[in-house]
Amino acid sequence: MKKIIVFALVFGLFACSNETKKKEAKKETAKQDTVQKEASQQQETQPEQPATVETTEKEASPSENNNVETKITISTDYGEIMLKLYNETPGHSDNMIKLIKEGWYKKSPFHRVINNFMIQGGQNADGRVDPGYTIPAEFKHGLIHKKGALAAARMGDNVNPAKESSGCQFYIVQGKKMSDAELDMIEKRGKFKYTPEQREIYKTIGGTPFLDYSYTVFGEVVAGLEVVDKIAAVQTGKGDVPVKPVVMDISVVK
Repeated sequence: MKKIIVFALVFGLFACSNETKKKEAKKETAKQDTVQKEASQQQETQPEQPATVETTEKEASPSENNNVETKITISTDYGEIMLKLYNETPGHSDNMIKLIKEGWYKKSPFHRVINNFMIQGGQNADGRVDPGYTIPAEFKHGLIHKKGALAAARMGDNVNPAKESSGCQFYIVQGKKMSDAELDMIEKRGKFKYTPEQREIYKTIGGTPFLDYSYTVFGEVVAGLEVVDKIAAVQTGKGDVPVKPVVMDISVVK
């Protein structure tokens, strides 16, 4: 009889312990769901390269002068956007210069536009979305997704855990102004810290900080931010594709 009572007590404690663990697990799951929901509401979507044939890495050729930041001009019916390419990200910068000189972006469209987020381009005029290779990520401290940042689109984490960039697709950030509370949440989730200067940029100029150190930033707009705003405001249809095509030509500024 005593053994039965002891067994019952032990079994009861074990059951209570399991029930407690289940409740704690439910609380943790609910907490994670809340954080994910907040992140999703803030992020809305991500700039991604459409799925294509399997790609392989290809090393971009070095630029002619690594001491001077190369500038490029994107010409559209809405005006011109001038950008500088960062020397800190040679893989991405040199690759874009190569594609421009090869004519990849001639009559290429901004095929995905989301107001208060970004404008994305990079398809070839003949519809190709992939040159056949990817570029290793180049995350550099200080190169953030402020308004006007030039960054590389890529396949999602589930098929691209190394976060390698598309060989041709890029986006220019429009974004929106952020609060300290929002930046605190992004820091906590990303396990990094913004400098006071970076916080001020996001609070006064805006951007898309939730993409920092997840997508490679390799340049920034130096003239023509108003053109980015004009393109971001165009009417779009299914898949965020502009109803009236926004076509570009890109040239290297000598």
